[in-house]
Amino acid sequence: MAHRYLFLLKIPAAILLIVAADQLLLNGAMGSWFGGLALGWIGLLLAVRPALRRPASLVALGIAAGFALVLAYDPWPLGWALFWSALSIAALMPRIGRFDDAGRWGLRLLAHGLSGPLTPLLDLARLSRRRPQRGGPTPANLLTLLVLPLAMTGLFVALFASANPIIAETLGQVRLPWFGEVVFWGMTLVVVWPSLRPSRWATRVTTLLPRTGMPLPSLPAASLLLSLLLFNLVFAVQNGLDLAFLWSGAPLPKGMTLADYAHQGAYPLIATALLAGLFVLVALRPGSPSAANPAIRRLVVLWVAQNLLLVASSILRTLDYVEAYSLTAFRIAALAWMGLVAIGLALICWRMLAGKSAAWMINANALMAALVLSAASVVDLDATAAAWNVRHAREVGGRGVQLDLCYLSRSGSSALVSLVELERRPLQPGFRDRVRFVRDLQFRMLADAQADWRSWTWRGAQRLATARQLLGLNPPMPAALPPGAFRDCDGSIQLPAPPSAPEPAPTTAASAAEAAAQATEAAVANAAANATPPLTGAASR
Repeated sequence: MAHRYLFLLKIPAAILLIVAADQLLLNGAMGSWFGGLALGWIGLLLAVRPALRRPASLVALGIAAGFALVLAYDPWPLGWALFWSALSIAALMPRIGRFDDAGRWGLRLLAHGLSGPLTPLLDLARLSRRRPQRGGPTPANLLTLLVLPLAMTGLFVALFASANPIIAETLGQVRLPWFGEVVFWGMTLVVVWPSLRPSRWATRVTTLLPRTGMPLPSLPAASLLLSLLLFNLVFAVQNGLDLAFLWSGAPLPKGMTLADYAHQGAYPLIATALLAGLFVLVALRPGSPSAANPAIRRLVVLWVAQNLLLVASSILRTLDYVEAYSLTAFRIAALAWMGLVAIGLALICWRMLAGKSAAWMINANALMAALVLSAASVVDLDATAAAWNVRHAREVGGRGVQLDLCYLSRSGSSALVSLVELERRPLQPGFRDRVRFVRDLQFRMLADAQADWRSWTWRGAQRLATARQLLGLNPPMPAALPPGAFRDCDGSIQLPAPPSAPEPAPTTAASAAEAAAQATEAAVANAAANATPPLTGAASR
């Protein structure tokens, strides 16, 4: 009976979340209220699912609450993905009981997300097949019982509305949901309901995985030794070239710049390091005869060290490319990814030397990735890139390239504080006006967003307050535009195109000859008129 009561209690909880999402999400504005909605979701789960009050689930819910605060500070898709993952782990934890390894939990989360659209339908089917208790009506009988009264009542109300204008006016004020709203309700139910009643398939899917590692054929020791010797030799050539040109600053071959050398090899070298790590994982499992061979172990350690130097060279290549051009959020994420690859290589080597299990290695890598992603959900990478680009721009005496104001404009409010600080520095008048235009555009957009509670965020409020403090009460405005002119994304003034002159009529051969003849006749006549007449006898006298 208690189980049935808890099931019925989950229905109004889901309806409450759907109504809240309908009132807040359908207008399209995303603000700090989204974090409050996430915290309310956690509270409802604790109220209707007592199994989540156990220590393991409470830890996962505490992590989800932390990401809910991140969403309240500044809602972004990464924060939402981390919040959903932590909340889903908490929802599935009562059936698992413990955190075994990240690989299995990744599979469970994938199954949990894919089974979401089917979970409400499966529960509805189970509810319709449930037998009544103590002779009570079944759901099918209850539905049959309600069809006739509801249908006849609706018919009578329609007839009365046609006969009574007051009833008709009252019914006319009732707004039926539009199709898009009904679809949104269904999508919200698909997201919310699995956390209230997760599918059993999401927790049973890991039974398809083998309990132990898959048996792989062992490679002969001689083959491994020869492979590692050749690998170390090839990697030594690549690392030697990087040490000669990238690290020491030696002149590159003619026609190649440092930016070209840096950008061309950063990502292929990371792929090479990943392939090397996969080879060590497959060929040198802890406990295998090859992993116990001293010569092989030394060559593996040397090879992993060369791979770490390769990753370091990739990081330096990216940094050189950033210095030659500019920094973007994507390049910051690439640097973080390269750091994770280096940590993963070190963990693979340590696993072989210390005899750690595969689950230990997966959990260690997952923990590092979770820490990096958590930091990225809090730190605004676009703001970090904008601040770096402003500090190193050529216009302020830096060694970087000319500042890309279009990129700062596309960064939105993330670049506002950096633009304000740039505007306060000594700049050329034309460049200052362009910066002022981009800053004014971002300032007004952020102020409009913060004026509406639906799009208000803590981070936006902090940025707006900092910008107002730096600009003062009457911030300077960009120069007025001439009539018909407009501003480009970098603030440059684009003048309207001048009106085109009418094209001359096409000239044919006949008309050209006629015009030439007329010009000749006119020239002859003009010469005759201007000629001096000869002196006659009478005149001479």
